[in-house]
Amino acid sequence: MKVLVVGGAGYIGSHMVKMLVKAGHDVVVLDNLSTGFRELVQYGRLVIGDLADVHLLENLFQQESFDGVMHFAANSLVGESMVHPSKYYRNNMSNTLNLLDVMVRHNVKHFIFSSTAATFGEPEYSPIDEKHPQVPINPYGASKLMVERVLQDYASAYGLNSVCLRYFNACGADPEGELGECHDPETHLIPLILQAASGRRESITVFGRDYDTEDGTCIRDYIHIQDLCSAHALALELIVSDKKSGALAYNLGNGQGFSVQQVIDVVQKVVSKDGCSLVVETGVRRSGDPAVLVADATLAKDVLNWTPEYADLETIIRHAWAWEKQSNTEF
Repeated sequence: MKVLVVGGAGYIGSHMVKMLVKAGHDVVVLDNLSTGFRELVQYGRLVIGDLADVHLLENLFQQESFDGVMHFAANSLVGESMVHPSKYYRNNMSNTLNLLDVMVRHNVKHFIFSSTAATFGEPEYSPIDEKHPQVPINPYGASKLMVERVLQDYASAYGLNSVCLRYFNACGADPEGELGECHDPETHLIPLILQAASGRRESITVFGRDYDTEDGTCIRDYIHIQDLCSAHALALELIVSDKKSGALAYNLGNGQGFSVQQVIDVVQKVVSKDGCSLVVETGVRRSGDPAVLVADATLAKDVLNWTPEYADLETIIRHAWAWEKQSNTEF
């Protein structure tokens, strides 16, 4: 297939591009490089551009005959979305609408959307399945949910088939060591801990040790980037093969949770083999952090025939640590 990967210079997108190319697909990457890195586009053909540029999109779709589109180009910082909601609604919602309208005009009917567990808001129960109410509590989650609802209408009106994949905590790195996680600023727990272990940060702070969990720290569902991407590939195959149609949505996760302290303990174990250690500090709780956030990914496993390959936390940490050791500041 010929696939357009929007946001393919970012963390998840770059791993997705590699997987698609390795599987024999022809991939075009569209990225404005605002948060992505040219150096991560080691596979596929890079087009530098923005979803706000409808003229660029029209030209691109006229030049290429895409079989499907994958979208990873959202802004995704919850805190920033609270301060600058306009940025999030404009990019995550309005710019995605530009893309969908161009797809409809060029009769491209297959769309995979990177959604988020933030569409659910405060968890009413755990693990969270697809029937859980979607009541987002921040503009980031709200903007993603808006797109999910648009896709339902576009399926009915235009026959645009889509799959929304709601992530919990993407983590890890390419097992072959070519790609990994790098954000500026970095906000994800595992790379932050590893940066403290490698000396790029002085310490790691645990925000709250008084949650209603076994060790008092928050529990989250961590899914390896490779497993995340394999679910996307299976989702694209599902709708291209016409086995399913309409606007579909599945939760992605390991289905098991690890506490912040458990992650720290495994990092300590992994990095100690290289003679490294880390300083751990304790801070106050952050508002809006639920004690437990774990996915029920049963539906994705059943419908997509998907099984996480790297569910073991130590394996996730080892892959991420290998990337941290070899990555450099220019990323």
